[in-house]
Amino acid sequence: MIFSLSLLSLFDPGEAKMVDRLANSEANSKRIQVVEGCFGAAGQPLVIPGRVLIGEGVLTKLCRKKPKARQFFLFNDILVYGNIVIQKKKYNKQHIIPLESVTINTVADEGDLRNGWLIKTPTKSFAVYAATATEKSEWMSHISKCVGDLLEKSGKAPTGEHAAVWIPDSEATLCMRCQKIKFTPLSRRHHCRKCGYVVCGPCSDKKFLLPSQSSKPVRVCEFCYLQLASAGGGTGLDPRSDSYSRSGSKYNNVSDDEDEEDSSD
Repeated sequence: MIFSLSLLSLFDPGEAKMVDRLANSEANSKRIQVVEGCFGAAGQPLVIPGRVLIGEGVLTKLCRKKPKARQFFLFNDILVYGNIVIQKKKYNKQHIIPLESVTINTVADEGDLRNGWLIKTPTKSFAVYAATATEKSEWMSHISKCVGDLLEKSGKAPTGEHAAVWIPDSEATLCMRCQKIKFTPLSRRHHCRKCGYVVCGPCSDKKFLLPSQSSKPVRVCEFCYLQLASAGGGTGLDPRSDSYSRSGSKYNNVSDDEDEEDSSD
């Protein structure tokens, strides 16, 4: 079983008291220090008062180019994941997601992609898949319990807005907006940051400020731009061409998603 509990069961009636005890335990601190060390100097510090390591495991993350194995760590307040360099020893490209902002939804099985669910946040949303249905159930139950506990303690309401889940490149041979331009090495794929569609350059030559995703205006498709500009009083930017060719690249994408090992847009 890939998912391993960290000293406690979230289904234990006495879990809340157990978490409180573990928060100040030496064993818990050492476990978090080990995780922190696996990310090296480039990773963010993870040991803080009150934080408890709940569990960890390998999940398949649906990335832009193809599904990839990622190491995930569930704490009582954050979800951390990274690329696997050496299993149990070294990870890189650390990502930290505050659980207060997380919403999860199950994903129907399709082909080889089974036992999946969506992890949605205001800044980024993506699908992950577990090895078995049991692991999926455990992950979803554990995450839901942690999120619920955090919201109850803070008195905050669940996050209502989430970033779109990007549609993988492989699912679009044509622009999903104009349905005319076919993607080739010279006709790049782009992703709208608002709807997640795979679109061509002409259909995504505008940018709009989406504060929950970036401090700078980000690429959006024509359809979303018009909706956003109408609703927000025209706070977007003027159209800007952002396409060019690069020899040797299958799709000629420029990387602006640091989670991807493959170049992405």
